[in-house]
Amino acid sequence: MTTVQRAGWFVFTLCVVVFLIAPLLLLVLFSFGENRLTTFPMGGLTLSWYEKVIDWSSFWSAFENSAWVSGSVGAVSTITGTLFALFLLRMRARWAVPMLIAFSFPLMIPPLVIGFALLSSYTQVGFDLGLLSVIFAHLVITQPFVILVVYTRLLGFDFAMVDAARDCGARPVRIFFTVILPQIRNSVIGAALIAAALSLDDFIITFFTIGGGNTLSTLIWGMLRTTIDPGINVVGTFIILLTVGMTLVALWVTRYRG
Repeated sequence: MTTVQRAGWFVFTLCVVVFLIAPLLLLVLFSFGENRLTTFPMGGLTLSWYEKVIDWSSFWSAFENSAWVSGSVGAVSTITGTLFALFLLRMRARWAVPMLIAFSFPLMIPPLVIGFALLSSYTQVGFDLGLLSVIFAHLVITQPFVILVVYTRLLGFDFAMVDAARDCGARPVRIFFTVILPQIRNSVIGAALIAAALSLDDFIITFFTIGGGNTLSTLIWGMLRTTIDPGINVVGTFIILLTVGMTLVALWVTRYRG
């Protein structure tokens, strides 16, 4: 590859990165602007919008709801996903692969369709909309990620240690917590963080299934319908920090082999 070609690819890659990241950087930048309009000129830098949002009770209510939902989704999807990954590993490949594809099917469907289908299902069975319905809905889209991450890690697991522990008289539960889990702990933690980040970031499915109340994503939607000021950017900045932070930690943990 010539120098001109390398320079061309570098410029192209740089343009793509700027195109993807620039909107997020502008959102964070405008959250510090004095001007009520999210346009240039910003009128200087200030923390007043952060103070306004922090003193806003609706923000903390939405933050608490998001924490409960994302935390519950991360925990439940990790437990059930890990158990199902272990179940798949004991199956023959001709059965395990189709089941893995079937559980990954929600990833191929637009969130709008999933949200509407879940809303219709909840209505038909008389299930009340609320945080619990949002948690169940988010499990549909986060469970496949957990299964894929843990199952991929288990494919390289040496089950000779499990057989040795079984020969020594260890029960299945003890084998799992003392032999299997220590070996796959990093992948399990990473999968839990990915599931929580996906849950925190979701808007469409949450909008269809939450009923009353707000999470951080639906709070932004409500703010956009009434007024546009840097306070929206502040809430968006919080979501970016939480989502990106959990994702980066998850990537770091899952790549760690200690």
